[in-house]
Amino acid sequence: MDIPFVKMQGAGNDFIVLNNIDLKLETDELSALAKGACRRRFSVGADAVMAVDVPQEGGDFRMRFYNADGTEAEMCGNGARCLARYAYEKKLASEKMVIETIAGLVPAWKLSQNIYKVQLNDVTKFEVKEFEKNTVYYVELGNPAIPHIVIAYAGLAKKDLSDLRLLAQKLRYWSELPKGANVNFYDVAGNSVVVRTYERGVEDFTLACGTGSASVAYVLNRTQQVEENPVALSVLGGKLEVNVQQEKLFLTGDATWIAEGLLSGEALLAQI
Repeated sequence: MDIPFVKMQGAGNDFIVLNNIDLKLETDELSALAKGACRRRFSVGADAVMAVDVPQEGGDFRMRFYNADGTEAEMCGNGARCLARYAYEKKLASEKMVIETIAGLVPAWKLSQNIYKVQLNDVTKFEVKEFEKNTVYYVELGNPAIPHIVIAYAGLAKKDLSDLRLLAQKLRYWSELPKGANVNFYDVAGNSVVVRTYERGVEDFTLACGTGSASVAYVLNRTQQVEENPVALSVLGGKLEVNVQQEKLFLTGDATWIAEGLLSGEALLAQI
């Protein structure tokens, strides 16, 4: 069966987006589809597969999110913006909508053709920890939680990511964190905040992470490392803006419609 899809990206996070209201794929089928379709060069390639699904808790639709390794994630900030645009363009929602996620309800707004804003899941935990003599911040969004580690790193913009990978992997699998965590490095340089995120599920650095960037903005605001609000963040895939209102976080950025097509069965075959 050929599967209709849209390829989208937000700040360099790229996604294969499906309408599961029509497809009615089961969880194991969506997981397998993500593992097959997200392979770069061998298939469409993406950071993750997202699906619009039937709402269950009063939202306009439900977000299903599967990482490239097939694991289901609670939510994705950049993905939520793209899914909001998908729902609007496909006439599944109006310019203001509510997305159901595993981590809770996420309101979203269309600001222009390709700029969307989402209210991320509230900050539910903030802790200051120490890891190998480094101060790190632990932030959880939503319930069940989206876990993030936030750590300062001087000269980040010029740093080769390969030099950060070992530290990122240690933090991602830190024994103090049963679920693991996404790892966000940041550097405040004047009016610019540089962010680099190592994402669990992808198991590598990505061009952007919306909830990770928002966690950085929250830490900077709470610890008074920046005065600006909204906080402008520079990620590998572009620019993001986060407005911090105590534990409420509003993420604004692009939601780009790249292409529409059909996934063939061959696109989902496991790599030989």
